[in-house]
Amino acid sequence: MQEFLARLFKRLMKSWSWVLLVLLSVLIKWASWYPGWVESNYSRGVYPVISRIQRVLFGWIPFSIGDLFYAFLILIIVYKTGRFFKLLFKRRLNRQYFVAGLQQFIFFGLFVYVFFNLFWGLNYNRKGVSSQLELQLKPYSLADLDTLTSTLQQRANYYAVFVTEAQRDSFNRKGRLFRSAEEGYQAASLKYPFMKYRSRSIKPSLFSYLGNYLGFQGYYNPFSGEAQVNTTVPRFLEPFVTAHEMAHQLGYAKENEANFVGFLACKEYDNNAFRYSAYYDMYNYAVGEVFRRDTVLGKAFQDKAHPQVRKDQREFRDFYRRYKNPIEPIIMWGYGHFLKANNQPAGKASYNEVVAWLIAFYKKYGTAAL
Repeated sequence: MQEFLARLFKRLMKSWSWVLLVLLSVLIKWASWYPGWVESNYSRGVYPVISRIQRVLFGWIPFSIGDLFYAFLILIIVYKTGRFFKLLFKRRLNRQYFVAGLQQFIFFGLFVYVFFNLFWGLNYNRKGVSSQLELQLKPYSLADLDTLTSTLQQRANYYAVFVTEAQRDSFNRKGRLFRSAEEGYQAASLKYPFMKYRSRSIKPSLFSYLGNYLGFQGYYNPFSGEAQVNTTVPRFLEPFVTAHEMAHQLGYAKENEANFVGFLACKEYDNNAFRYSAYYDMYNYAVGEVFRRDTVLGKAFQDKAHPQVRKDQREFRDFYRRYKNPIEPIIMWGYGHFLKANNQPAGKASYNEVVAWLIAFYKKYGTAAL
């Protein structure tokens, strides 16, 4: 392992490689200041080609190539850390070791930064779906929030009646879940052409059980173009989680945008389980915002929620309570800072900002469109 890594870095870390990585890093940073350019030339130009190639290359493989890549990366980190402490205890560390280590660290950081942005990350700086739908995102009042929450609750209550246990059990077959999600995007693309999705590449995460302890329901791997879904979460969450990760594949990098696009996909799909999953999730975001502004009003909404909705809320809380641990807040803190570094100032709260998108949407198209 040591000789392999040494040869790998020696071949990569040539002078021309450094110049190329630094130049590309500067150009990527420059491009990120111009959302219009990113939208036209990257998000609607280069990126769809890159993502389609990734999905064609890896989509047919039944397991996640991206997860194997992450596992290999973790092994390298563990190996390097172990070797460092071994040399430390033997007092064999010297200035040359630290200089070489720093060079490798900087080179690796530049390498990841460049390829992350070229393969996907520049989408954080696009104009996005608000431009495509001509939505005006503005501060909203409690009255606006009341209208939204009431509408979402009515939809969630309605579909809660029609979602049977048999429908939920059908998603135990993940192939069916993922095919249904693809059908949802096909249905939505008839109304919103920018949501056209081809060449499915959605995989159960190899780290699903670990994800319960780390606090994630799904994630997108920009290096392989795969959407990973934590398939151990409660079944009523899985349809919307899948649709959310597919939105990332289409280039909607920000979490509030991915939530909104995923909602549109589920809403337009004539499937009770998918619609319930989306309305349940959106209702929780909305009523959470209500509670932050008016606790009494929030409790009034909860009193009117369908028994199945409240049952699912309890199951959701119990599920995450079982996996609560001292590591998760640290992981979430780091993830929040990652989001802030990628044009999402609210950090982890970016997910909740979908409420503003939904309000802008109903103000343009009416509550019947929700």
